Amino acid sequence: MRKGKGIITINGKDYKDYFDTETSRMIAYTPYRVCKDAASFDMEVNLAGGGKSAQADAVKLGISRALLGFNEALKPVLRENGLLTVDSRVKERKKYGQKAARRKFQFVKR
Repeated sequence: MRKGKGIITINGKDYKDYFDTETSRMIAYTPYRVCKDAASFDMEVNLAGGGKSAQADAVKLGISRALLGFNEALKPVLRENGLLTVDSRVKERKKYGQKAARRKFQFVKR
């Protein structure tokens, strides 16, 4: 995060080039739309792992936390718009005696 014109760079690419769907672009840019101060900062983000949708959420959370570190007065605005909430869902583990987390082995009648 540095002073600039509001450019988001992800793994060396502009966020519009990195995310292929408009929805992911909108999610990643949400903190800039909510906070007026955000437009005066350039963000450089490094991402690895997960899918594009999860990465967009990670960018949103990371930018929001960076802005919060810069200006604590933004906390109510960021919290109100759900930008400081972490998505805590994780993959359910595979259980023994089953093919997958919830899928059972095929039942053979005869």
